[in-house]
Amino acid sequence: MAKKKLLDQVREKLRRLNYAYSTEKAYTSWIKRYILFHDKRHPRDMGEPEVEAYLTHLAVEREVAPSTQNQALAAIMFLYEKVLDKELEEDILPQPAKRTRRVPIVLSKGEVRRVLSRLKGVDKVIVQLLYGAGLRISECLRLRIKDLDFERNEITVRMGKGLKDRVTMLPSTVQPALKRHLEKVKLVFQEDQEEGFGSVYIPRALAHKYPHASREWIWQYAFPASRRSQDPRSGVTRRHHIHPSSVRRAVRDAARKAGVEKHVTPHTFRHSFATHLLENGYDIRTVQELLGHSDVKTTMIYTHVLNKGGKGVTSPLDGV
Repeated sequence: MAKKKLLDQVREKLRRLNYAYSTEKAYTSWIKRYILFHDKRHPRDMGEPEVEAYLTHLAVEREVAPSTQNQALAAIMFLYEKVLDKELEEDILPQPAKRTRRVPIVLSKGEVRRVLSRLKGVDKVIVQLLYGAGLRISECLRLRIKDLDFERNEITVRMGKGLKDRVTMLPSTVQPALKRHLEKVKLVFQEDQEEGFGSVYIPRALAHKYPHASREWIWQYAFPASRRSQDPRSGVTRRHHIHPSSVRRAVRDAARKAGVEKHVTPHTFRHSFATHLLENGYDIRTVQELLGHSDVKTTMIYTHVLNKGGKGVTSPLDGV
């Protein structure tokens, strides 16, 4: 039996560990570029000096952003540690570039209302969940029927950033529209089944444990795409979830129509969720848990954009 190519081994390992398809594409791309940079030498015959040389090339000659350099390093470290079982000496590797800490763009409550009023249909429901539950766009679009608990007013976020699960609130305001949306989704699901389709992507380990889950209603995406497509990994034709780009376009258009002169993206509503909770007096640890941040320092950035001016301090002029 022929040995699998290196990139195929990387893909197999990523899928076994349930990494997202977008991560798979990014990691394999960086690993391929790393190998080509060193004239197609096998990574097993290279080590810390070659990794450092490539990262230096990215920073100095390519002038990539710190986050880009960090992603390249993460991909290469995954290759060595998870695929080749080769530990690299951490003290020889360059320190990962520090990400620039920018103050997040936050909408006022009035601006949130104005943008929401310009949205309609499923786009509005999605953005209401981004703002009302503090979800990332990827987390929202990957929600499955079983993750929505209308009785307990809860949303369970599965395999969020860092492959962690967490629980956040399901706002009462969005529930009527969300239920109507799910009724339509169920009709589409039933039609797909009648036409011989109706299966949904299930992570490999779960698919092995629950072989019939992919055709069960509770495992379907809450926000499925309007048409079926071929799964790039398995080649199976199925209905995936809505692509984030369509939501980004809808948000951009709604912000423009609402006259909001800020760079508004779906993630802006997560930033606004956190900031408005802190403004309402909620404890930062509670907000940290709802957002799924590993470190409270990440959550602390929202204290810099509270509606009290610079660093949350009231100007003495306002007290005169």
